Amino acid sequence: MRAKTVIAAAFGCVSFVACAQTTTEPPVVTWEIDVVRDGTTIDTFDGTTPIGQAAAATHHHETVHRVGCKQAPAARIDLVRSLTVSPVRLDASGVTLAIEAQDTIEDDTEQRTPDGCPLPPEPRRLTASHPGLVVPSGQWTNWTILESHPALVYRVRASVASH
Repeated sequence: MRAKTVIAAAFGCVSFVACAQTTTEPPVVTWEIDVVRDGTTIDTFDGTTPIGQAAAATHHHETVHRVGCKQAPAARIDLVRSLTVSPVRLDASGVTLAIEAQDTIEDDTEQRTPDGCPLPPEPRRLTASHPGLVVPSGQWTNWTILESHPALVYRVRASVASH
């Protein structure tokens, strides 16, 4: 009989501990990323994501270039940009975001045929990762992907979402 009492007491203690713990949802972060090429905003991503989770988005922008000496619109390039954003920490210094970026941009180098006729720009694939970009709450922070040719900067803002 004593063994049953000890086992019952142990189960009662476990259920009491489980009941005493409160389940709180992780804080939710609102974030925005402006993609800036040579000083001009060319794309924007935004979202609301709980700490410890990730949000992914992909944007497509198709461009058509006139090529050859007849300037025929023929060269289509799909510029794809994908981001995965994960708020990993929230503290007094701001929100820390882990960001994975894959970007297809057009090369700035002008290309021509031997006859001097224009060719379309070559697409350039970029991959960048930042494991812990600290963004002061509500302020913009720059993450430079390319310094020049072209300059590519991700402007990032984040803060705790209001409920």
